[in-house]
Amino acid sequence: MYAQTHQGQHVLMNGGQAHQRFGMQIPKFQAQAHPHTQQPLAHPSQAAHNISHQHNFSGGALTGATPHFAPNHLQNGAPGHVEDDVDEPMNEYWQQQLQLAAESRQANSPHYYARSVAQQAKGIQIAPSQPEPQENGTDGRNGLTKTKAARRQGWHALDFGGQGLRAISSSLFNYMFLEKLYLNHNKLRALPPTIGKLRKLNHLDLSGNDIAELPEEIGMLSNLKKLYLFDNNIRTLPYEMGYLYRLETLGIEGNPLNEFLKSQVMKEGTKALVRYLKEEMPVHMPPPERDWVILDETASTSNTPTEKITVLSYNTLCDSSATQSHYGYAPSRILSWEFRRELILNELKSHGSDIVCLQEVDQGSYNGFFREQLAYSDYKGVYWPRGRAMGMQEEEARSVDGCATFFKGSKFVLLDKQVINFGQTAVRRPDAKGQDDIYNRLWQKDHIAVVIFLENRQTGSRFIVVNGHLYWDPSFKDVKLIQTAILMEEVTKLSEKYAKWPPCTDKTAFRFSEAEGTPDLAPAEPAPSVEYASGDQIPLLMCGDFNSSPGSAAYNLIVNGRLPEEHPDLEQRLYGNLSRVGMTHPFKLRSTYGSIGEMSFTNYTPDFKDILDYVWYSSNSLQVSALLGEVDKDYLQRVPGFPNFHFPSDHVALFAEFSVKGKKGKVVEADFGPQRN
Repeated sequence: MYAQTHQGQHVLMNGGQAHQRFGMQIPKFQAQAHPHTQQPLAHPSQAAHNISHQHNFSGGALTGATPHFAPNHLQNGAPGHVEDDVDEPMNEYWQQQLQLAAESRQANSPHYYARSVAQQAKGIQIAPSQPEPQENGTDGRNGLTKTKAARRQGWHALDFGGQGLRAISSSLFNYMFLEKLYLNHNKLRALPPTIGKLRKLNHLDLSGNDIAELPEEIGMLSNLKKLYLFDNNIRTLPYEMGYLYRLETLGIEGNPLNEFLKSQVMKEGTKALVRYLKEEMPVHMPPPERDWVILDETASTSNTPTEKITVLSYNTLCDSSATQSHYGYAPSRILSWEFRRELILNELKSHGSDIVCLQEVDQGSYNGFFREQLAYSDYKGVYWPRGRAMGMQEEEARSVDGCATFFKGSKFVLLDKQVINFGQTAVRRPDAKGQDDIYNRLWQKDHIAVVIFLENRQTGSRFIVVNGHLYWDPSFKDVKLIQTAILMEEVTKLSEKYAKWPPCTDKTAFRFSEAEGTPDLAPAEPAPSVEYASGDQIPLLMCGDFNSSPGSAAYNLIVNGRLPEEHPDLEQRLYGNLSRVGMTHPFKLRSTYGSIGEMSFTNYTPDFKDILDYVWYSSNSLQVSALLGEVDKDYLQRVPGFPNFHFPSDHVALFAEFSVKGKKGKVVEADFGPQRN
C-alpha cells in the first residue's frame, strides 16, 4: 500500500536536511529532445540480466567530454527544442523512453501513483498475499539461503510525488523494507548518499526534479529494476550504476545527458549502458587495512617464552565459479583468474601465516601457480581435489576444485596426510545398508576435507589441521549436518591414531649450502616429540567453508560436542546411527572469532551476507592471542558485494594467532642416532 497521510508528508518535510553533494564542474551538453507522439507507443519488455556485485568509485562517466550548448527546459522540465534528425526512425528503446516520459509528465499531481492504486483497488477484494519467497545467496554456489519468518510489514511503497519537497528527511532511509519510492515532481536538487540503505528498492522515480548528479551510493540498489530520471538536470552518470545488474529501464529523456551515454540507451537500451559503465569503471580507493586485534597481551609480554602458531583460512572462489552469471555486478577483468590469483597470493604473503588452508582451489591452479609461488616463501603443500576428479581425463580434471593446505617447511615436519570424502565414507559405514537418503542425497555430493598431522621441529608440539568445504544448498541442511558429523567422526579416529604416533627422529630442516666465508651457525637443538595421552589432547585446528551460519545444526554440533537424534534439520531422514542415536565428538572446540563475537560476515554479495567460514580450535590446548578484524564499514557503504578490485573472492580471509597451552602429556625422548661431538 502507499502512504497517503499528511503525517507521512511532514516526516519528510520537517526531517533533517538532505546531504548536498557537489562534484567537479562538468561541461554542459545539449539536451536531446524527440517529438512526442500522440498515439500510444509500444512498450517492449526487457528480460532481467541475472548478475550481481559492485565496486566503489567517485565521479561520473565521460565528465570531460566536449561541451555543447546549454539546454533549455520548459517549466515542466521537458526539453524546449526538437532533435534535428526528425526523419530518422526510432527504435524500440527510444520509443519506450518517450512513452514513459510522457506518462511521467502526466503524473505531476500530488500522490498520483498512490491515488491511482487506491482507485483501482475500489471494489476489488484483495486476496491474501503470497508467502515471501526465500532469498538466495550467490547463484548456484555456496551462498546460504535462510528461511525468513513470515513478513509482517503490510506496505512496501511510498508516494511523495508532487509535494514540492526541497529536501528529504534522513528518517526516510530507515525504511529499508521499501520496494517502491516515488519522489517525482518535487524540487529536489540532490539525492542523499543514504539512498544506498534502501537495498530492497526495485522502483525509484525521481522524475521532474532539478537533480544535477546522482551519488555513487546509487550502485548499492542492487535490486533496482526501474530508475526514472526524466526531466532533471543530469549531465553524466556515476560509474557505480554499473553495479545495477538487474536494471531493466533507465528513464533519461529530458536531461542534458552526455551524448555518448544517451546514445547507448537510444541505440542499445539500458542494459548496454549499465554494461558500459561496469566495464569502464576505474579502480577506486582501497579500504583501510583490517585491524590486528590483540586479545591476549600477556602472551607477548611474559618472561616465559610462549609457543605461537598462526593460521589462515580462505575460500578463494575457483575460476570455474567466477562467472558473469553468478557475479554480474563485477567487471569482467576483475573476475579473470589472472587478476584475482595475484591478489590472493599477495594477501597470503603479506600475512606470512604458519599454516594456510585454502578452499576452492582447482588442480590446475594448485600445480601451476600456488605450489610453485608459495614455495619461494618456505611453504610446502598438501592437496586433494573433490571426488568427481576420479575417472576424469587429466585435462578435464584440472578444473575440479579441492582443498589445499600449506605449512612452513622450516617450522613443521609433515607426519601424515589424509583425505575425507564425506559421501564415500558414508556409504562404507556398516549402518548404511537400506538407508536410501545416504545414497540419494549424501553420496552424490563429492565434498571433502584434507587432514594433515604436523610436528613443530623445535618444540616437539604436534598439531592436527583440518581443511574442509561443505555443501552449500540450504535445502540440503540435513546433508550439511551429516557431512559435519562424518567429519568429526573421522577426525576423532585419526586423533586416536595420532596419539599413538611414534616420536619423530629426523627433524632437521633442509638447508642450502652457505656461501664461502659465511660462519656456519649450528641450528638450535630440536626438542623431543611430545606424547599425548589421548587424541583430544592434541592441538586441533579445523578450518574451512562450512556453509553454515551460527546457530545452525552443524555449528551447534561442533561447539557443543553433541546433537540429539531426530534433530529437526534431519527432517526425519534416515542416516543410520547418526539419525538413530545422535551425533557426538570428544573435542572442546570454539570458533576463533566467537571469543569477541563472530564477524558481521565472511561471505559478501549483493543478495547474501552471512558467516559461513570458520577457524575452530581446541580450547583445552590452544588459546587465541590475536586475530584479523573486520572489513572497514565505511568502505562497505559503497560496495554492494565481492569480488571487486580489492577483494578477489566473495569470501574474506580469516587469520589468527594462537598460543599453545601447557602440554598435558609427557615428553618422550626420541632417539636421534649417533651425534657429533
